[in-house]
Amino acid sequence: MENTDGAMPAMKLELVPMPVSDVDRAKAFYEKAGFKLEVDTRPTAGMRVVQFTPPGSACSIVFGTGMGKITDMQPGSLKGLHLVVADIQEAREALVKRGLEVGRVTDFKSVKYAEFSDPDGNLWLLQEFSPELRRPGQSFHDAGDR
Repeated sequence: MENTDGAMPAMKLELVPMPVSDVDRAKAFYEKAGFKLEVDTRPTAGMRVVQFTPPGSACSIVFGTGMGKITDMQPGSLKGLHLVVADIQEAREALVKRGLEVGRVTDFKSVKYAEFSDPDGNLWLLQEFSPELRRPGQSFHDAGDR
């Protein structure tokens, strides 16, 4: 059925390819970071699919071998994936306690960031919006979202 009124159906980002050079090393890192292992399977000879989900997220990352253009990506080339948190100090401390190196918190006029990288250099950013900047539909809009 053709959509003629211009309205778009819902499209939810649920999986982001993560370019890594060593699947087992990346798997160990994301386990250490507290991400939930969803999948680790070898559907065919030469193919391995590993999927992790950050705590509280509806979007996962995937990496592995033998997945065509996904595994052809340059390891470490993904920069700036945002993990939106209610309390950046709490999130940073939790990662540091797990043995990760996390940069200091930087405050850009009520939006705070702290960064960390996986062993290949893929860059993650913790991000906290101050309550007055949060909008309906965004993560942590209401205090009850914590």
